[in-house]
Amino acid sequence: MLSSSGIGKEGVISLRSGKNRVIFCLFLFLFLLVEAAFADKILIYMDLTQTDHLKAYGVAYWTLEQGQNVEWLLNYRGGSFMTDYNPAVEKVCKLRGVSYSVISNVDAASIYAEIEEGNMNNILLEKAPKIAIYTPPNKEPWDDAVTLALSYAEIPYETLWDKEVLQGKLHNYDWLHCHHEDFTGQFGKFYGSYRNAIWYQQEVAINQKMARELGFAKVSDLKKAVALAIKQYVRNGGFIFMMCAATDTYDIALAAENVDIVDVPFDGDPPDPDYQEKLDYSKSFAFKDFKLITNPYVYEFSDIDCTPSLPWERPDNIAYFTLFDFSAKFDPVPTMLVQDHVNVVKDFLGQTTAFKKDLIKRNVVILGEFEGAGVVKYLHGNYGRGTFTYLGGHDPEDYQHFVGDPATDLSLFKNSPGYRLILNNVLFPAAKKKKLKT
Repeated sequence: MLSSSGIGKEGVISLRSGKNRVIFCLFLFLFLLVEAAFADKILIYMDLTQTDHLKAYGVAYWTLEQGQNVEWLLNYRGGSFMTDYNPAVEKVCKLRGVSYSVISNVDAASIYAEIEEGNMNNILLEKAPKIAIYTPPNKEPWDDAVTLALSYAEIPYETLWDKEVLQGKLHNYDWLHCHHEDFTGQFGKFYGSYRNAIWYQQEVAINQKMARELGFAKVSDLKKAVALAIKQYVRNGGFIFMMCAATDTYDIALAAENVDIVDVPFDGDPPDPDYQEKLDYSKSFAFKDFKLITNPYVYEFSDIDCTPSLPWERPDNIAYFTLFDFSAKFDPVPTMLVQDHVNVVKDFLGQTTAFKKDLIKRNVVILGEFEGAGVVKYLHGNYGRGTFTYLGGHDPEDYQHFVGDPATDLSLFKNSPGYRLILNNVLFPAAKKKKLKT
């Protein structure tokens, strides 16, 4: 039966339902609009509450790869990252197990105000740096803590070696890493302990073949040429990060540019009898006045390294080094390099573990040291338009790494303070250059 209006009861209900749906959709639209207006940033906090510090760097890098800027909030909650809200970035955080918060513009303004008032800074990261690892083709990835860190954080990299360096291909990259490479041409000075090992003999053969292929009579001459090419790369604006034996052997190779320092087992002839007096320390990056150790049976290159004596160790055989606290506003570069959720980091050994403080040049910035011991773990400096950073030790989560030890499983060390130092260096070249001028 029809009502007086001519519309049946079911029709009235239908009209009401349609009207309700319209109202609901309008309300939902307005809610989402307001939500979008007040949820404009993703904050990836890097303090002790972060579930996976290492993959957080990978998320920041991935965001840069998508053409989206990232803000590095130095000294704010352990050096947090912040970027404009993007559903894709949020999804990557979830997939990689990285903790984050979606915050409003009001919240972001409050963070900016806190940064302005304290020892903090906001550094804009604009471009994902192109990364190269200097490594021979026979090296396994687990031989290098940086490749482990990059692989775990899902940050892409490419490898190159002597031929590519001398062909000028370094200019294709923003950042270069060298680990336990020996730039003196003494094959890591493993001769005393491992000269009969197959892996050592293969390493010697591969290096000698490369030297011949590139027109060098000795591996030591080849490595000097490579060291000089890397030096030019830094002069032109490149960033290098050295660990383990690459730190001191690189500086030694530069200082010994015009003198033979290599003994008979390595190149077939003895070193120059006056090699020590002929070293030119003005050519090296970080170290001065060091004394070489040319004996092929001694597993040391010079007196720069402190591994043999370890005078700072505690009774439990593990020491800790302290990261310096820099002014984030006036010293943004060293502040970036020491970002961490702790300021005291557990030591880790390497062929070159740490550096004698009195052999470090005065213009070099010390980033981390063993307090009161005269021993430096971590340093940084400028050369030309580029920079160099040296970190002693082999693997931040493998205290005493030996040849043939299994690879470190970084999924067990997601919050490693030592590995964070490595990844700070990876993102450092992404910073807006004008912001870094002081």
